Amino acid sequence: MLSKDIQEKFIAIVGKDNFECSNMERAAYSFDSSPLQPVLPAAVVAPRNTAEVSEIVKLCNKHLIPIVSRGSGTNLAGGTRPTEDAIVLIFRNMNSVVELDEENLTITVQPGVITSDIHTIVEAKGLFYPPDPSSMKMSMIGGNIVENAGGLRGLKYGVTGDYVMGLEVVLPNGEIIKTGGKLAKDVAGYNLTQLMVGSEGTLGVVTEAILKLIPKPETKKTMIALFPDLNSAAQTVSDIIANKIIPVTLEFLDKATLKVVEDYAKVGLPTDCEALLLIEQDGPASIVERDINKIAEICKAANAMDIKIAANDQEADKLATARRSALSALARLAPTTLLEDATVPRSEIANMVRAINEVAAKYNVQICTFGHAGDGNLHPTCPTDIRNKEEYHRAESAFAELFEVAVKLGGTITGEHGVGIMKQSFLHLKVGHAGIEAMKAIKLALDPNNIMNPGKIFDVTKTEVSV
Repeated sequence: MLSKDIQEKFIAIVGKDNFECSNMERAAYSFDSSPLQPVLPAAVVAPRNTAEVSEIVKLCNKHLIPIVSRGSGTNLAGGTRPTEDAIVLIFRNMNSVVELDEENLTITVQPGVITSDIHTIVEAKGLFYPPDPSSMKMSMIGGNIVENAGGLRGLKYGVTGDYVMGLEVVLPNGEIIKTGGKLAKDVAGYNLTQLMVGSEGTLGVVTEAILKLIPKPETKKTMIALFPDLNSAAQTVSDIIANKIIPVTLEFLDKATLKVVEDYAKVGLPTDCEALLLIEQDGPASIVERDINKIAEICKAANAMDIKIAANDQEADKLATARRSALSALARLAPTTLLEDATVPRSEIANMVRAINEVAAKYNVQICTFGHAGDGNLHPTCPTDIRNKEEYHRAESAFAELFEVAVKLGGTITGEHGVGIMKQSFLHLKVGHAGIEAMKAIKLALDPNNIMNPGKIFDVTKTEVSV
């Protein structure tokens, strides 16, 4: 619990209305979208500008108070679950678009701006911000940046980090730095912008971001292809890429996921197949038409049962919305939902899908699979109950084996959700013990008092030993 003196110092910085330590308010920020048990933070603080963030951080650094920066809490790996002695920093007052620069094709935003609002604002000007995480209608751009969020359009357009040109960051000592800028080229020193992207709030607090925009695509077309077996669908993903076609979206849903999503979204998704691919292409009309026709041919050659092209944008949007609702739909099946994002090279998608099914059978758990198959990012999801210790242990064991499989196939333990708390014990599989020690050296150089989101990604108090 914070002392009365410390509480008064926080209030002096942000005002009484922006400091809260009641049980109700702390409870609201005690958990995120992971299945981890809630932990009440010491207080919740809502700064109004960068200067206040700096003063808050200086106060915390002086008194060794941990800081957990939080957006909307959609994190799936426990990255925004606080510790009981921490303050949670929220950005409800820092939610403005600072500038839309059409000459330089950038938008400058504060961390509390909702991601889908950025889409709406720039598309009204004929511009395009491609990153589109499934949580985009509630997730904040600051959270997207520090998690390096992906999305359905990642295959063609990349992830959040590919569009972050510059940042304003408050370092753990309270100093304010600006990285990058509205520049096509800049190699002045280390790339601190990209160091902060994906850092999960462990290196500083992002208070402003310059994002790259591109011209809005002229047109788009969406199709679905139905397959009688998982292998055909998974192989088709590799075949499309091998034919040098890069769709905007190339999503995979297995039969179990399809049934749950259709029951939830009711958009007319077919459920009489073993797998479905949702495919979208955008660009000039002639290119889109050519690519969609070629993709249809590839699907037919791969034993597709049926191919349907959306009649208009409204129908296409319904299909994309249904796919984005997969987690919400699956979460209705059981009290606890374990959703992972093991990622492999595109050429290994078929092998990874087979492994998921084999592991599910081995541990006698239900695993529904969907995800961004075009960029190798699958989301095996297990509906379970954390109160059933025996079942939950089987589910955890299944995912532990899947992480090992993914890395052996040349992949990684997380493509977009982050390490947080839940994947710490698997990080060495991807980066090795020496890699973890290198990350710790960076962390402790910037944050020697370990106040920024401590205990996330790795434990700085433990020494990694190579074996």
